[in-house]
Amino acid sequence: MKIVVLDGCTLNPGDLSWKGIEMLGEFTVYDRTDYTGKDEEKIIERAKGAEVIFTNKTPMTREIIDKLPNLKYIGVLATGYNVVDLKAAKEKGIVVTNIPAYGTQSVVQMSIALLLEICDGVGFHNKSVHDGEWENCADFCYWKKPIIELCGKTMGIVGYGSIGKAMAKAAEALGMKLLVFTPHPMYSLENDNMKFVDLDTLFSKADVISLHCPLLDNNKGMINKASISKMKDGVIIINTARGGLIVEKDLCDALESGKVYAAAVDVVSTEPIKKDNPLRYAKNCIITPHIAWAAKEARQRLMDIAEDNLKKYIEGNPINVVNK
Repeated sequence: MKIVVLDGCTLNPGDLSWKGIEMLGEFTVYDRTDYTGKDEEKIIERAKGAEVIFTNKTPMTREIIDKLPNLKYIGVLATGYNVVDLKAAKEKGIVVTNIPAYGTQSVVQMSIALLLEICDGVGFHNKSVHDGEWENCADFCYWKKPIIELCGKTMGIVGYGSIGKAMAKAAEALGMKLLVFTPHPMYSLENDNMKFVDLDTLFSKADVISLHCPLLDNNKGMINKASISKMKDGVIIINTARGGLIVEKDLCDALESGKVYAAAVDVVSTEPIKKDNPLRYAKNCIITPHIAWAAKEARQRLMDIAEDNLKKYIEGNPINVVNK
């Protein structure tokens, strides 16, 4: 069985081992192929003859799938699987699997880190000290922007899957009250500190809004001029989910006006980020390069699940199938 990994570098830049998957067949791994999908010939050339393809961001379109007659299995090395034409794969009898719930703790940790940087400015003030400002200060201490205490404030969590639930626990540990929006509220879990609410209520009452939902047709651009107008003045917005949830120009305008006090995003609408992305130049906006998932421990879990997915497929009992 020929196994090809089209873009292994993101998952494994060299600090993990492919051995578990490598032992399952004739194995080839490419660091990068073409995440844009523009070079179909290269993708087809590298995937040619493979029964099993693993991909992270390299697209598997209908046109590509049609030219790979030996292909039987596509393993997406991520939770999101929009890089694969699921309908085309199903028509060809190709099993497509994903990797669920591998990065929950890593993503929550990054979400809290982004929020704390906004509220405490650890990195910001560290740089200030190293730049010599403390040694030249007339007082024993100083702060260059407001220090914000989160205890008693309200966090609005959009999405209540494994990450949303873990984020709720982390926010509660900081003493925050919780408002949660999900299409499937679990009212039996409500208590004095946590309520399930509609989006408008969440937008209007939350001091911090943290996005932990998938990007779907019905929520694309959910953070926009209209929804921001419903929010508290000085709201904080955190996005470690998907860049397409935010209309970036509208968020930029709200940051510039002060309607939104600060934002921190680990994801943007087009990745890698483009030079003309308005958030690059927005006031009080922290941007990290889509690394919330990238802790070594999380990537190892991803690798282990990918291996198990393929083993179960070979045994005739596939799991984590997304195109049934």
